[in-house]
Parts: sequence; structure tokens; C-alpha cells
Amino acid sequence: MRTISIFITALFGLIFSSCSTEKADAKKERFPVTTPLVIDTNSHLDYVAEIKAVKNIEIRAKVSGFLDRVHIDEGAEVKAGQLLFSIDNREYKEELEKKRAQVKSVRSEVKNAELELQNSQNLVNKGVISKIELEFAKNKLAAAHAKVEEAISEEKKAKLMLSFTEIRAPFSGEIHRLPVKIGSLIDVGTLLTTLSQNDEVFAYFNVSENEYLDFMSGLTKVNKEERLVKLVLANGKTHSGIGVIETMDGEVDQSTGNISFRARFKNTDRLLKHGASGKVRIAKKFNQVLVIPQKSTFEIQDRTFVYVVGKNGKVRIRQVGISNRIPHLFIISNGVSPDEKIIYEGVQSITEGTQIKEAYIPMKRILGELSKL
Repeated sequence: MRTISIFITALFGLIFSSCSTEKADAKKERFPVTTPLVIDTNSHLDYVAEIKAVKNIEIRAKVSGFLDRVHIDEGAEVKAGQLLFSIDNREYKEELEKKRAQVKSVRSEVKNAELELQNSQNLVNKGVISKIELEFAKNKLAAAHAKVEEAISEEKKAKLMLSFTEIRAPFSGEIHRLPVKIGSLIDVGTLLTTLSQNDEVFAYFNVSENEYLDFMSGLTKVNKEERLVKLVLANGKTHSGIGVIETMDGEVDQSTGNISFRARFKNTDRLLKHGASGKVRIAKKFNQVLVIPQKSTFEIQDRTFVYVVGKNGKVRIRQVGISNRIPHLFIISNGVSPDEKIIYEGVQSITEGTQIKEAYIPMKRILGELSKL
């Protein structure tokens, strides 16, 4: 009987122990986990870009006066040589007439000096006056000629100043804002408008020194396609034109560690405007890189972390290094290895040391799902 009692007691103890373990397991929350994967992939890198017209200038007044007429409107397309603004020119016309009169006056002085010289020459020949007086007459004629040249120069200047009262487009393009209105008194240098030629535009963007070195090491002189880039507009759509990287700065910015690139884009539809923003997209091939889903990560003070699942089901925080971002994925430089498991989803609802149940999802399956987004 005693043996039977001991057996029953042990059996009940085993049953209660099993139930307790099942209750503890039931309390563990189930989380999807995956493992980092080494892959080859073709993707792209995006860089914030500033759009500038190939030709963009400020139109400023070269003379002062009242703005008499504005011949164009904001946003108008103008042709090279087209009249844009007229400044009241009455003062400049009067000045030109004055200078023309001065030219006539000094030219008459030249004729008088020529007659005096001729007369002095005759008198010298007859011995009436000395040769010194003849030299005086020659010098007077030379001075008169100098006055003519000076007067003609002043006349040209007055004519030029009069021409400045009509401001014309130096090249074909698009007019920007018109800050000055008709009747305004303007000074020399007053900004009248800005003119842009948007047939082609430049896209300026910055890349890190490491990316610059990677880009340059992959270039060849034969394959021009390596320099081709796309432009993503502010609304997320891709511009129809294909750009080409033309040049870059001659030095690295010491404060940022970046170097500026310049790409040129055709703008036949005139959609791109001077001062617009966008992203230059450069195609890039990644070989044998370790990737994890972006949703598997979280940030603390500009550092990126993941939750690594141990063999006992407990999770630990681990910092990871990110070398590149590609759609929905991070390329990892350090922190985790392909044989470790990380939390795939739900990182915001878990804490360090939590013991979980694993719901394993292969990384290849995740990549397939992400490719459909």
C-alpha cells in the first residue's frame, strides 16, 4: 500500500509540473523572427538634389529713373533681344542732344584752327611772323582735334546711357517675379526680374567621400552609361529625361565630409524650374551583402539596433552598422551574422530580456513579399 501511495503522489507531482510549464509557455508571446541573408542585388541610391537652370541671371537697371513701362508679365517666355522694361528716357535724350551740339561746336573750332594754321604758314613764308607762331597754330589745331575726340566719346557715352533705358532679354528664357512696378523710381543696380533658360538644368547633389571613391573606382572611359542618372521629383514621380553626371567639386567639404556632384538633364517639357528640389537616383549593384528588413530595426540617439533572439528564447539588444539603405532593407556592415535570429516585427512592443516564442519566417520569403510593395 505504501508503494502505491508513493507512486500516486509522484504521478500527481508530474501532472502539476507539466501543467505549470504549459501555463508558463502560454504566457510567452509569439513573435515573428528571421535571419539576416547574404545576397547579390541591383538597387539604387537616392541623393537630395537642388535644381538650377543652366542659364539663370538677374536683370538689373544700369541707369536711374522712373520705370515707364513693363512689356512682359511674370512667368512669360521671352526671346533673345525682346524688350522687357522701359525707363523714362527724356533726361537721357536731352543729354545726348547736348553732347551732339558739343561735337558740332568743337568741329567748328577745328576748321577755325585749320584756317589759322594756313594763314600762319603763308605769313611765315613771307617772313611776316616767326616760326614759333606757326608752331602755336599747329598746337591749337591739335588741341581742337583732341576736343573733337573727347566730345565724340561723350556723345557715345550719352547714346549708351540712353540705350540703357530699354532693358532687353540677353537670351531666350522664362521671366520670374517682377518686384518693381510701373512708376517706381529705380536706382542703378535695382533688381527688375530674374531670367532663366530652362531647356536644360543642373542637379547638384552631395555624396560622402566613401561613396565618391566607390563611384570613381567603378567608372571606365568606355562605358558612358555608368554616369547616367535619373531624377525623382518632389511628388515622387520620375522625370522623363535621363541625366548624366558631368563634373564634381575639386575638394571634399571638411565640415561635412561630402563632395558635390553635378548632373545635367534635358528639360524639353519645361517641367523643371530653377530652384526646384528632387532626388538624383544612381543605379548600384551590391555583391554579397548582408541584409535585414528595415522594420526589424529601431533607433536610439542616432544609433540603430535590433533584437537578437538567444537559444533560450530571450531577446537581447544589439547595435548594428548600416552601410547602405535600399528599398525596405538595410545593408549591414557589422553587428549580426547570418546564423543569428532577429525579431522581424513588433520591436516596439518588446523589451530587453523578454523570453518569447519564435514564429520563424525565412528571409527569402520576406524578400518576396517586400518586392510586391
